Amino acid sequence: MSERLEALVLRRTRRVPLPTGPDGQGAATARQLDAALMSVGFKLSAELFEHLAGLPGETVTATATRTLATVRELVGDHVRHNAYFVDFPANVPDTHDFWVHCITEALSDDASRARTLEQLSFGTLDLLTLPGYGRYRHGYDELLRRHRELIAAATDRVTVLHLGGPLSDEVTALYLALAGSSTPLGPEGLGDLAVLAPLCVDGPQPEAIPVRENRAVVNHARLLAGADLLLDTVTDVLRLAYVLAGGDPSLAEPVRLPSLRRPVRRALLAGLDAVVAAAPAKLADVHAHRERFKRLGERLHPHEYPRWPDAARVFAVARGELGAPTLDSRFEALLAGGDVPGAARLLAGAAPGRLFRALDRLLTACTDEEQRRAVLAAAGQAAPQVSGRVLLSLRENLLNRAHPPHHKRVFTNRLGRAWVADDTRPGLPEATRELLRALLEAETRRRLPSPAHLLLDPAVLDVAVPLSGKATAGGFGVLPRGSVSPVEGELLRFFVHWHQRRTSTDFDLSALLLDEEYRTLNWLSYTELKSVEGEHSGDITDAREGASEFIDLRLGAVRGTYIVPQVNIYDGEGFEQVKESFFGYMLREAEQQGLPFEARTVRMKSELRGPGRVALPLVFLRDGTGTWWAKWLHLHLKGSPRANQVEDNRISVATLVRGTVERRYLTVRHLTELMGAATTTLWDGATVPDGPVTFVGLERPEGLHPDSTVVTPENLRDLVPA
Repeated sequence: MSERLEALVLRRTRRVPLPTGPDGQGAATARQLDAALMSVGFKLSAELFEHLAGLPGETVTATATRTLATVRELVGDHVRHNAYFVDFPANVPDTHDFWVHCITEALSDDASRARTLEQLSFGTLDLLTLPGYGRYRHGYDELLRRHRELIAAATDRVTVLHLGGPLSDEVTALYLALAGSSTPLGPEGLGDLAVLAPLCVDGPQPEAIPVRENRAVVNHARLLAGADLLLDTVTDVLRLAYVLAGGDPSLAEPVRLPSLRRPVRRALLAGLDAVVAAAPAKLADVHAHRERFKRLGERLHPHEYPRWPDAARVFAVARGELGAPTLDSRFEALLAGGDVPGAARLLAGAAPGRLFRALDRLLTACTDEEQRRAVLAAAGQAAPQVSGRVLLSLRENLLNRAHPPHHKRVFTNRLGRAWVADDTRPGLPEATRELLRALLEAETRRRLPSPAHLLLDPAVLDVAVPLSGKATAGGFGVLPRGSVSPVEGELLRFFVHWHQRRTSTDFDLSALLLDEEYRTLNWLSYTELKSVEGEHSGDITDAREGASEFIDLRLGAVRGTYIVPQVNIYDGEGFEQVKESFFGYMLREAEQQGLPFEARTVRMKSELRGPGRVALPLVFLRDGTGTWWAKWLHLHLKGSPRANQVEDNRISVATLVRGTVERRYLTVRHLTELMGAATTTLWDGATVPDGPVTFVGLERPEGLHPDSTVVTPENLRDLVPA
């Protein structure tokens, strides 16, 4: 268990939990570890190296084994990345020449000749039936022999690993950070919280757990440990029941609730009873999940426990036997009657967060300036009770609220599935937008810390504020949707790796090239293996032992403005069904050579998870100066059950890309400007101040004062005020 926890801490914080042992002479082993780490793009901080050097060699060796395994998996180097064309990116054939070769080979094979001739007689041919297509023809060892060693370059990535505290302290700190997060966690974050929560039930707890899904995971651990539950609404109990059933605490997907043991039933019913007894109006929340509460009632048997009558009322409401007027019905009645200020005042008193979520609708429903002023006055009174995430979400909405409105809107659900619709909203007058902007910024500024010395890495300023992590996959170098980061290098190489679980599974890596008007210029895929821009490594159609595909692009030769990598599921298991699947990109200089996959050139590696059959991790765009940038998408298209390919989805992809690229996102720059630090310094990448600072950047620098506050992408959510 301790090894698993060490790996979790290292993956999420880039800190190695404090290795302990008697004094020793571990310097030589520590140097070997540092060299091994450098080969995959990591290195030991001076403090960590010094600590390891003072331990026995065997202790350092054990630490090295665990650390190397973790960081290699972090960047995707824990698997062997073979390529269909052994010399890739060299000697990639023309697509049609390659297909003709495969057909000729099939006709010369006694086992496949008859079947191939039969298909050709009908004028069509299934490439997957050809014996030489889609399967590796060489082993990984041969691939190694055919490629020159990677030449080191100054642009190679180096990620520093720092010395952490004792494992117990690191686990507690990480638990408090995840459980108390002010923004929803992604699937990886929730999974990590589920590992940590049972270990921390009896230890320190966050002051508040504002995110309901986090609370459900913590309550699950508390229930199993016999501790008091943290419940605020009846839906908290339903979420806990879903976690008990192995379901999603967000309630996004239905789950079959199992039979529950009597102690669990008593705990859930007692929790429901306490919530309703304290606030009977919360019975109205049952309506949103009426059928699910019915199923829960069938498992809890509330009639067997007359001592908790208020819990029984929950299920009476679900069955329609008891009325529970909803806030929504009163709100809609006021709006229908034209009393927009009254509707705003109702929400301001009863549900401030819902007021702010409805502010755009309320303001556009106003018929005159007097009504708009009344709505804004209600918002001003309610603002101190609204979560920071809701404040910032509305502020981001304002960035994209023009008068008249934009032609199109991009919608994205919590799973990353996206769609485009016409923007039919009336425009907001500029004066109204300005008043609302001032209100939001004043309240945000009031909540943000005012550091004495703010040290800013310029590279982080255009990173989007992570208002939700639900659709953001775990991985390395992954940034929130809408974030922008520079792309430096001559060669851009995408990679995808997947490992099927039960059935033959074919993922297809593709890249769509668009001009400045988002029109298709070209693409690279298994149907277009090479072009002036680059090469595709070849199609792999079965991944029983794991499979990889690559696309190599020469950025100087790329025509157009946008490069959109995508992963299409052609056949087989989905992203959430395979054993493993991830996407990433590398950057190299032209003379570096090396294998198709080289860990120290990896800039980003993202887990592929989601309900769709087409994944769009990010888009690369070129500005007016010729500089390339990466902008994170984290989007999925539903796609077809089978045979998804870039040629068929290029119109929908271009539309989504346009909406995301042209949308304005709230960035770290905005929040740091509101902090009002006494001193703000842009970090030069080398020197750090002597005293404590609040550092915000992509990676923690070496040599920071131990009392410094550090914010990097791993804990960027800490910038969002509570």
